[in-house]
Amino acid sequence: MAEEKALISVLRGKAQDVPPIWLMRQAGRYLPEYRDLRATAKNFLDFCYSPPKAAEATLQPIRRFAFDAAILFSDILVVPDAMGQEVSFESGAGPRLKPIETPDEIERLGAFSIEKLSPVFETIDRVKGALPSGVAFIGFCGAPWTVASYMIAGCGTPDQAPARLFAFHHPESFAKLIDRLVEASIDYLAGQLDAGVEVVQVFDSWAGVLPAQEFHRWSAEPIRRIVAGVKARHPQATVIAFVRGADARLPRLAQTLGADGYGLDTALDPTWAVAETAPNVALQGNLDPLALVAGGPALNREIDFIVDAFKGRPHIFNLGHGILPQTPIEHVERLVARVRRERA
Repeated sequence: MAEEKALISVLRGKAQDVPPIWLMRQAGRYLPEYRDLRATAKNFLDFCYSPPKAAEATLQPIRRFAFDAAILFSDILVVPDAMGQEVSFESGAGPRLKPIETPDEIERLGAFSIEKLSPVFETIDRVKGALPSGVAFIGFCGAPWTVASYMIAGCGTPDQAPARLFAFHHPESFAKLIDRLVEASIDYLAGQLDAGVEVVQVFDSWAGVLPAQEFHRWSAEPIRRIVAGVKARHPQATVIAFVRGADARLPRLAQTLGADGYGLDTALDPTWAVAETAPNVALQGNLDPLALVAGGPALNREIDFIVDAFKGRPHIFNLGHGILPQTPIEHVERLVARVRRERA
């Protein structure tokens, strides 16, 4: 019987002497080989829907850094694209969608087309056969609140005010959109698991802007439903919930969401997270991406603090948010070596 992969073992509640490591946005603009590859595609969405290119982007950081997990190269906004909303990406300006401004526009959204995302599943098929034996394969989707916030505003905003106002003015219509995104996310993640990923992560990057009642209704409860729906179809699946900005809500989330692991953002104190969650709960994180940019003694100090804080419990080393484009390659190399106990 093959030995269980380190990352999956941690998600099953088993502490490791050396934590497995991967980084959010580990395939991306900080890599020169990624920039070269990206230049061969007409636009970002075409890049995501090109299985040879997306598979290569997924594998690049594994070849360079030997991380313990690969994460599928794609984007959370392929889900609204598969619902018929106009989605594009402007260089230097991020995603652009045709904004949803009225309840009628939610009613006019098309049915979620899993067939539209067949290139993503082909990418997974290409990657799974090329990964080293000990490397886990992670798929993902955006949480309904975060995806809906882009669908309503048509772009990213500092506080997601357009979606928050829409939800206050039209709660029933907004609930319908969230329900549709929950069902689409379950189908999408189940499809990724069918295609060959071993772990899925749900990203709620904008949960922290919500007050308590709205946080439960629009963030926590939809994620709980997604986790339950995925596990109903794939009982052995492991799921990570990354609810950015959850902060003091973490202990409650760890008791109620049903996920196997919980990502911590940069602001959360690891020692508090360890003290406030059950010892068998897998936690992931949470190095500041700017510490990785800074390098030197500051980076060493932050790495050591995090490794020591989680010692003796299930932990996946990661950032508290995505790696930044200006991150030096040698700092990532130093990070991997130091986490793996090559401290000097």
